[in-house]
Amino acid sequence: MSRLAEIERELANHGLANFGVVHAGLPDGTGSLILLGPAEPGFWDMFTRTPEYQDGAPDPLDRWSARVIGGLATTLRAQALFPFGGPPYQPFIQWALDSGRAHVSPVGLLVHDAAGLMVSYRGALGFVDVIAAPSPPPLPCSTCTDKPCLAACPVDALGATGYDVPACKADLDRVGNDCMASGCRVRRSCPVSQSHGRAEAQSAFHMRAFR
Repeated sequence: MSRLAEIERELANHGLANFGVVHAGLPDGTGSLILLGPAEPGFWDMFTRTPEYQDGAPDPLDRWSARVIGGLATTLRAQALFPFGGPPYQPFIQWALDSGRAHVSPVGLLVHDAAGLMVSYRGALGFVDVIAAPSPPPLPCSTCTDKPCLAACPVDALGATGYDVPACKADLDRVGNDCMASGCRVRRSCPVSQSHGRAEAQSAFHMRAFR
């Protein structure tokens, strides 16, 4: 079994998956960095049984990530890195692009080969050694002929001029808007997102945090 396969097996035991391997632009002394995202389907069911979700304290997902990924770092002899806790913040968006498994979608959001527009990163593990990884698959948008993401937003908040956050948030209160309950329509419209298996309650959790 390859080194990467061993790591991925350990990640799966904790509800996480390899979302990309990066070999350049890393902190000093790091030969490889593995980006970690929720393993779907099933992540939400696993997470809602954890002490962090059930204790009622703020930031349950970040606290879970710190505990679990910190433990994985100890087990796998790696450094744990997180997209929260700043400033300063780690360059997760650049690392995602450098991995070759995430790209800028037609609506400007990151799109991932496995998670689609539902991509999220819970953290990363930095390793001293260089870990071999397969070549990333093609950009999923290159074979998406309909591109439903371009017409999914009811207020065109993700238009050519960038992300209009005030317009997005204002529309969340409109009768008939189901983004708060089910997740962003644009993210849901992506064919890859639809095959990723994210629970509606999970998307609603993230929408509440966004709001």
